[in-house]
Amino acid sequence: MRNTLLNNHEEKVDSVLRPHAFKDFFGQNKEIENLKVYLNAAKKRKEALDHVLVYGPAGLGKTSIAYVIAGESGQKLTYVNGPTIESIADMASILSSVEPGEIVFIDEIHRIPKVVEEFLYSAMEDFKINLLISHDKDSQNMEINLPPFTVVGATTKVSNLSWPLRQRFGINIKLDFYKVEDLEQIIKRAAKVLGNKIDDESAHEIAIRGRGTPRIVNRILRRVRDFATNENKEKISIEITKQALERIGIDPIGLDELDLSYLKQLIFRFNGGPVGLETLASTFEEDPNTLEEVLEPYLIKIGFINRTPRGREITPKGKQYFTKYHQKKKDKI
Repeated sequence: MRNTLLNNHEEKVDSVLRPHAFKDFFGQNKEIENLKVYLNAAKKRKEALDHVLVYGPAGLGKTSIAYVIAGESGQKLTYVNGPTIESIADMASILSSVEPGEIVFIDEIHRIPKVVEEFLYSAMEDFKINLLISHDKDSQNMEINLPPFTVVGATTKVSNLSWPLRQRFGINIKLDFYKVEDLEQIIKRAAKVLGNKIDDESAHEIAIRGRGTPRIVNRILRRVRDFATNENKEKISIEITKQALERIGIDPIGLDELDLSYLKQLIFRFNGGPVGLETLASTFEEDPNTLEEVLEPYLIKIGFINRTPRGREITPKGKQYFTKYHQKKKDKI
């Protein structure tokens, strides 16, 4: 119960920090500028925005973009969690009540069943759905016309989407890791929303350890804020920031205990690899999906590991960094 309450609290804070307008969204400049054009054009033509597919590693703002689209277009947003959609009936109940111009945001769209994916085709392309209605021993097809609406699909595994479904999305937005200067702006905005002051040096320190990911810098900021509150400080200083980062175990390039455990197992237990994901995950009882979708993208980005057909491998750069860090902090790993 306590963990549930904590998770609910974190989700509420995330919701408060989530931008709903372009002015509050920092980074991904090229994609956002293009999105502004698409939205403005749809408004001028008085049409629903074309369907949007947003993809990239976890925590980069896929959900935020959906809310920005809804906010900027002045339309209602319906949130759909892909894994909870188990049947055509589940999706039909959502689409049958859709309003003109509504934004239907399907998170983790790659996890909806194939049969539901195929059901979406006509809904997205022709704004129609076909339902099989059964009456005792008889059944008949019922065609329901839908008002024009916009599906925003989000995925960390775009390759898992079928080609026909991908073809239904007229707008594709690929998110990449953020620049440090963009993360600094995100941190400063978040601190302001949370009612705190933060100096430039502290924002920079959090940004360089934030793995290029807004979700992570916001999470770090909340923990640093706790340390400031504990010391009765209204402003987050660099001294408090460094103390907090040391205490919560985030190293100078943003690696935490899970990252270091991953690298340690890969180097010492599996002699640098290659090793399969399932085998590697089982050595420290972690969900393989967490490693693949949350942890590995950044380690690949900074050149510490490679994914190969035979499994995961440490790179010379990754081994060198870990060995240096392990020798310095061996009692903490």
